[in-house]
Amino acid sequence: MSLPESSNVRFRTSDIYDQLGENVASLTIRLENLGGRRQFHGKIRTIYCPGDNALLKQLITEPGEGAVLVVDGGGTIDSELLGGSMVQLMSDNGWAGVVVYGAIRDRHEISEIPIGVKALGSNPRKSSKNGTGTVDSPLNINGVSFVTGSMLYADDDGILVERAPIQEQT
Repeated sequence: MSLPESSNVRFRTSDIYDQLGENVASLTIRLENLGGRRQFHGKIRTIYCPGDNALLKQLITEPGEGAVLVVDGGGTIDSELLGGSMVQLMSDNGWAGVVVYGAIRDRHEISEIPIGVKALGSNPRKSSKNGTGTVDSPLNINGVSFVTGSMLYADDDGILVERAPIQEQT
């Protein structure tokens, strides 16, 4: 089995795990499927922005080129990081999906948009808009490393992340 690279290819994370084993990490946090696509994959982009979505709003205006954005909101659902208009913009700009370690809002709109969205939950409360955070820095969520450029696969069973190769020291 060769691994899917096109967004049109059907796959199962269970089959990918069976093939790659410990070369992929499995995120053990149960995230809700909230977008119009329940299965998605792509190269990772990362953003760390707990409680503040101004930098996130700026990032999603860029062409997604089939990437999956991993948003580390610190694991809180105190306020949303992503709403319906933002998810529509991501879809329009060619992002394959978004994984939010935090909350979204407008789930009724998001469920109709043809993009993968996984999040801890939802909250109608808006986040702050200070522009704090970092883009494309390695993230660690529940022991799983999310590194820009690595592959992420998501479906109803969960999320698999390609492990970054260990650099040999010379």
